[in-house]
Amino acid sequence: MEAEVSWSGLPGMSFVATTGSGHMLCMDGAPDGGGNNLAPRPMEVVLAGTGACTAYDVVLILRKSGQDIRNCKVKMSAERAEEAPKVFTRINFHFQVIGRGLKPNLVDRAIKLSHEKYCSASAMLGKTAELVFTHEIIED
Repeated sequence: MEAEVSWSGLPGMSFVATTGSGHMLCMDGAPDGGGNNLAPRPMEVVLAGTGACTAYDVVLILRKSGQDIRNCKVKMSAERAEEAPKVFTRINFHFQVIGRGLKPNLVDRAIKLSHEKYCSASAMLGKTAELVFTHEIIED
């Protein structure tokens, strides 16, 4: 896996990343940190990427389990250390799994498998942060 990050050259702290798959992603800092608030902060991207990583796993596992999943949302809130490096110290993941006739035990299993076996991002963040998982099943 590869990526390249370049400072945009604009006044402030905007950066453009180009991923190994050829996609671009913009990031910026907060105005009080020299940024212009033009894009998400780098740590917001880390948090969002972790949510996408685990949601991907949950959808895939539930599909393979024969479940009629229609959507999967993960709402996250994170706490960070007071001092630099301001690593995540606690992340709450709340899954909203939407579908028809979803079996609660299979939803539980999918979330557990994602975080214990498949999601590389949460495995890394779990080295510095307490990870808390909750979920609800919504009938569609």
